[in-house]
Amino acid sequence: MKRSVSFLLVVLLAFASAAVAQNRKSPHTTVESPDKSIKVVYGQPSKKGRVVFGPEGSQSLEKYGKPWRTGADEATEVTFKKDVMFGGKMVKAGTYTLVTFPDQKEWGVVLNSQLGQWGAYDYDKFKEKNVVEVKVPVSANKTPIEMLTITPSNKSIAIAWDNMTVSVPVTPHGTSN
Repeated sequence: MKRSVSFLLVVLLAFASAAVAQNRKSPHTTVESPDKSIKVVYGQPSKKGRVVFGPEGSQSLEKYGKPWRTGADEATEVTFKKDVMFGGKMVKAGTYTLVTFPDQKEWGVVLNSQLGQWGAYDYDKFKEKNVVEVKVPVSANKTPIEMLTITPSNKSIAIAWDNMTVSVPVTPHGTSN
């Protein structure tokens, strides 16, 4: 009897996961740094003629100063295979949820240890699990970027969408930028 119930639960979970994947409107991607020390898994929304970033009360998708999952659907996850300095702050090897706070001149970038979040809806609930919080300046894109693009390199993680790009320096722990 216990085996039948366990089997039924596994089957139901598989169907639920498949249903969630089918309801996604944005593609999902996994990208790695050239040396494979950083991996980012995220949903990749498109601009589709919309205003992406703007102030509270605007028709923008993401409001200035509000937590954003930095992607679509599930919150973006970043994995470091080694201890790193992330924006000048020490982060141990592991997987973290990436949350950003977009703004016109600088973004807040947060790594949080609570995995499995859907969006940033429960950010306040998991805020005490923030591992690191950094601020990075915004660079204006000459041409709007249609799809959110997160690019880990061996020295940074860049986040680019619409008319904004931010880049967080990432170096192995014990070295400088």
